[in-house]
Amino acid sequence: MLKLLSSSRNLHAHIASPCLRATPAPSSGGASGSSSPLLRALNSIAELSRGSSSRHPNFFRRAFFCSDSSSSGGDGTGRGVLVEVALKGDDSDADAGDSSNSSSAIVPTNPRPEDYLTVLALPLPHRPLFPGFYMPINVKDPKLMAALQEARKRQAPYAGAFLLKEEPGSDPNVVSGSESEKSTDSLKGKDLYNRLHEVGTLAQISTIQGEQVVLIGHRRLRITEMVSEEPLTVKVDHIKDKPYNKDDDVVKATSFEVISTLRDVLKSSSLWRDHVQTYTQHIGDFNYSRLADFGAAISGASKLQCQEVLEELDVHNRLRLTLELVKKEMEITKIQESIARAIEEKISTEQRRYLLNEQLKAIKKELGLETDDKTALSGEFFRERIEENKEHIPAPVLQVIQEELTKLQLLEASSSEFNVTRNYLDWLTALPWGNYSDENFDVLHAQQILDEDHYGLSDVKERILEFIAVGKLRGTAQGKIICLSGPPGVGKTSIGKSIARALNRKFFRFSVGGLSDVAEIKGHRRTYIGAMPGKMVQCLKNVGTANPLVLIDEIDKLGRGHSGDPASAMLELLDPEQNANFLDHYLDVPIDLSKVLFVCTANVVDTIPTPLLDRMEVIAIAGYITDEKMHIARDYLEKSTRDACGIKPEQVEMTDAALLTLIESYCREAGVRNLQKQIEKIYRKIALQLVRKGVQGEAPVSGVQIIQDGEASEEKADDAGNISSESVEANVEGQTEVTILEADIVQAESSSNQDSNPTDQSTDLKDSLETEKQEESESTSTVEKVLVDKSNLTDYVGKPVFHAERIYDQTPSGVVMGLAWTAMGGSTLYIETTLVEQGEGKGALQLTGQLGDVMKESAQIAHTYARAALLEKEPDNQFFANTKLHLHVPAGATPKDGPSAGCTMITSLLSVAMEKPVRKDLAMTGEVTLTGKVLPIGGVKEKTIAARRSGVKTIIFPSANRRDFDELSPQVKEGLDVHFADHYSQIYELAFDFDQN
Repeated sequence: MLKLLSSSRNLHAHIASPCLRATPAPSSGGASGSSSPLLRALNSIAELSRGSSSRHPNFFRRAFFCSDSSSSGGDGTGRGVLVEVALKGDDSDADAGDSSNSSSAIVPTNPRPEDYLTVLALPLPHRPLFPGFYMPINVKDPKLMAALQEARKRQAPYAGAFLLKEEPGSDPNVVSGSESEKSTDSLKGKDLYNRLHEVGTLAQISTIQGEQVVLIGHRRLRITEMVSEEPLTVKVDHIKDKPYNKDDDVVKATSFEVISTLRDVLKSSSLWRDHVQTYTQHIGDFNYSRLADFGAAISGASKLQCQEVLEELDVHNRLRLTLELVKKEMEITKIQESIARAIEEKISTEQRRYLLNEQLKAIKKELGLETDDKTALSGEFFRERIEENKEHIPAPVLQVIQEELTKLQLLEASSSEFNVTRNYLDWLTALPWGNYSDENFDVLHAQQILDEDHYGLSDVKERILEFIAVGKLRGTAQGKIICLSGPPGVGKTSIGKSIARALNRKFFRFSVGGLSDVAEIKGHRRTYIGAMPGKMVQCLKNVGTANPLVLIDEIDKLGRGHSGDPASAMLELLDPEQNANFLDHYLDVPIDLSKVLFVCTANVVDTIPTPLLDRMEVIAIAGYITDEKMHIARDYLEKSTRDACGIKPEQVEMTDAALLTLIESYCREAGVRNLQKQIEKIYRKIALQLVRKGVQGEAPVSGVQIIQDGEASEEKADDAGNISSESVEANVEGQTEVTILEADIVQAESSSNQDSNPTDQSTDLKDSLETEKQEESESTSTVEKVLVDKSNLTDYVGKPVFHAERIYDQTPSGVVMGLAWTAMGGSTLYIETTLVEQGEGKGALQLTGQLGDVMKESAQIAHTYARAALLEKEPDNQFFANTKLHLHVPAGATPKDGPSAGCTMITSLLSVAMEKPVRKDLAMTGEVTLTGKVLPIGGVKEKTIAARRSGVKTIIFPSANRRDFDELSPQVKEGLDVHFADHYSQIYELAFDFDQN
């Protein structure tokens, strides 16, 4: 029976994806039924109309043949004719081609498909071709295209279609781009043969249009060997399915599940519905092998999964693999439907809302109820705000908001009160009522953060960890008021940031230095034009949480003016018993600040009002010793400065000796702010030298050493040897002594002198930048470094500002070293006493050195006690009664005051009277009464640091300060011989009773 399927050149040219081509073949299992349901299903799927109800399914076979104009009747049109031949007979007769029962069919003289044992190999880059399906491919190889056209002319329109393997090292899940496709087209010969999968499909060449070739799959092939390379021709074996039992319940159940799933997929997906509209009615009865191929072909599975189905010869396993693929396709279809449904619902909801709003506006306009657009929008905006957090807003606040909203609706938009009310509602609804951030009570995490951001400061870190530990045990953290006091540059503000990060709290900082208006704290009344809430309300709005960490900077510098006393206004803010109901003048509603952690900073606590200081927990930060400054400079300051200047680590090296000299001779203050400035100054000069060297090829400024990598290790080793052989004390001995404040003056003069010398600006900036880019692009074999060591440090930072604090190698009679505290840290302070004149009844004491009233009184007390002590030891000695003495404290330009130099003054007076010097490595501090009692002093850590810096070995402190000294870190106390005295007699023994040799 001959059927004309197509007589048009453009039969399948429009197909862009594999399409079903029903080519039923007998199953390996034998007959498929007695009433031909299989043929009805196949014909329904393929939309073919056959009058074949009388044919027996056991004797049916199809073959495809194609002829061009030269052999199809000579019509001269050149159109190919695709002919389907149905052969009746059993399988063996069909294979032999000599069945006596097929006399009614047209038997061609051309070879049958199974007779093709050598075929052209066509590579399929994207998906394998299944039997019974169309697939268009592009053939760009001219030789291969010529061979395909020649095969059609020779009435042999068959080729082998084989899937390409993935390129070695590539991911099969990644979509290949145009470059990979080009590389695939370039494969030829043996390279192409090695990249082909072994199992493919015998494909009939349906049409050829330009570079596009439409293939129709027939049966499975397996490559055995390569015949020729260009075009690639291979020998193949025609493979058949393994025998199976069509009545097996497992096979039936699997096929029914595949059919059921396919029905669901085809109902919900329009992608393949057009190809199988008539097929779904008869899908319940189908050839099992073709059912598996059909399901795998229409699924969106990957090419490797489809190839696995193609290579599977066991029908049951093939059905199982296909079931997995169509199940995945069903899940994808469900996801697609849910996405489409959600988008449709969103669009329909928005459209419905828009229509209802337009209708509502029209109704209100007709009834005269239309309000001003701005008024309506404002009211709606504020109501949306409070709805989000309505359950957390206190009832009194919510009542005020509702009243103001009602009033806003009644006000005209042009009235002045409208804007006042709207701004008031804006502030009320913007505050985070009851919105708290989740705190982190992990002590180890907090310790790690504090150590990352700051070196040392163990007492501050310990207090913060205690606060976190209490919060962890209680389950919540109460607000606290902590005051960090210390000299400038010790890191008080940055500690507040680290605490906030450790606790996972929002951070807000504001400074009250010089603040003289109470309204800055508690806000303005709303009656004033331009009224605003206070700083705390602004803080809560900015951070968005009700438990931030608020850093109040410079609280010791609060001012006082005609607008009230801000320090008194701070009492309510910083009182844990009152700030739970903090009342801002602008909002005029209570605000709960009990969960806020307040951290205040101050340089000195003496200027903080006592009632305010009583509400704080003061943590003193004394400053850093030389060792701590070295670590901070290496681990923090140098790295950040290098990054800020754009200098790479391999371009510069600063030795430990240079850094130590910088700390001791330029940055002796307690903090590290000035140290950071000096390091930045060094790196800026280095950056200029590197740019100049790249632009002009000139040598750096005088004293700059450029070394290569090979020399860097030797220089570094030499510097390390110098540091190990010279201690910090040895570096500063024998040099001139100045005090802290005098050093500030010298440093200011030095800075002004340096600023007066302008830098050479002859090089054009544009040329410098262009040359720098060229220099960066060039690769050099050696890396050059700028070496900064002790010898060339002055070329970068100028002459030393500080000299050794020791004026005397061996203190003469009447000279004693004391210890003082300043806002910049600790300092040594010499007390010098000398004899002016002697005579009967001329005993007197003259004081110089810009001493304060308290220090003058201490000098008079020291003179009185020294006179009594000398008479006690030497009753006949009338030195003080008959001698006029002059007591002087060096650095006369620096004001000095305080009682802690009492014991030092007594020792200086007795040293002159007895003509006996004190030991050279001794320093002392302490207030002394008229009876000789030694009273406690402050600044123990600062004074200890100053003593270490001056090379002092022995320190005398009041006994009342023993605990303060014990709390110091081991690095501060290392190498010091510290004594504690209750009475001056103990100090006398330590100062004078020693071996002079």
